[in-house]
Amino acid sequence: MNGVNGKYHQSLDGLAENPLRRTWRGNEQGTIELSSVPKFDDPYQEREWIKEHMAAAFRYWGKCGYGEGVSGHITVRDPVLPDHYWMNPFAEHFSTMTKSMLVLVDPDGYVSPHGAQLPINSSGFYIHSAIHKARPDVKAAAHCHSIHGKTWSAFGRPIDILTQDSCLFHDNLGVYQNFGGVVLAEQEGQNIANALGPKWKACILQNHGLLTLGNTVDEAVFLFGALDRLCQVQLLAESAEANGIRKSVISQEDAEFTAKTIQWWENVYVNFQPEYKLLLQETNGAFLK
Repeated sequence: MNGVNGKYHQSLDGLAENPLRRTWRGNEQGTIELSSVPKFDDPYQEREWIKEHMAAAFRYWGKCGYGEGVSGHITVRDPVLPDHYWMNPFAEHFSTMTKSMLVLVDPDGYVSPHGAQLPINSSGFYIHSAIHKARPDVKAAAHCHSIHGKTWSAFGRPIDILTQDSCLFHDNLGVYQNFGGVVLAEQEGQNIANALGPKWKACILQNHGLLTLGNTVDEAVFLFGALDRLCQVQLLAESAEANGIRKSVISQEDAEFTAKTIQWWENVYVNFQPEYKLLLQETNGAFLK
């Protein structure tokens, strides 16, 4: 519909109620369907599926060049033992991750006997345990020290909604405006969890990096990569604006309209599947071991 000054604004009227269904078209007969997140009757089968996608997520981070020594961790709630979560082992490169290397962490932050018997990152425990306790609505959390994310984090500001992709973070992004040092205490983990609030799926940690959440590990990792790229976009736009080129921010109305489709968790999951399939081909499924 037309808005102020004759500007055209789209409406959700007449569109599919399911946000995923709005994004793709099949044949007229309705026999073509898009695959989404599988449903499991057996939590042990779901566990194996989660671990496969989690190992792929780390391989993706390796491709993106996100490795920074021992920093960086992804955790996913276990469907068999819901108060436990899977985590990457300490001091192992993202690019070498396999399903069998993943560690199952118990509620007290100790390595349980049900996964790989390898040490884990202490900071990862303090951050992720607080998030999993504070946000039972999500299953996965991802954090590492990517270049563009940690550079933009030095400003302690959210990103502007400058592009269609940035609408993923419209009213969906917190900022933790403090740096209390390397996270080695329970309180700092709680502070970070509080900065996410009750519904946001992303947070910029000042002088530190980025943190994203998801209903699946695929969602959390795609959001992380998208936010890092958007931090790069922001840095480029700020540089251009400093030289007199005015940037145009997407309107509240158009950002909200777009967010109501692209932020849907299944849509974000589907966005990661091309990367998952490519990793299967490139590695001959090595991360499934």
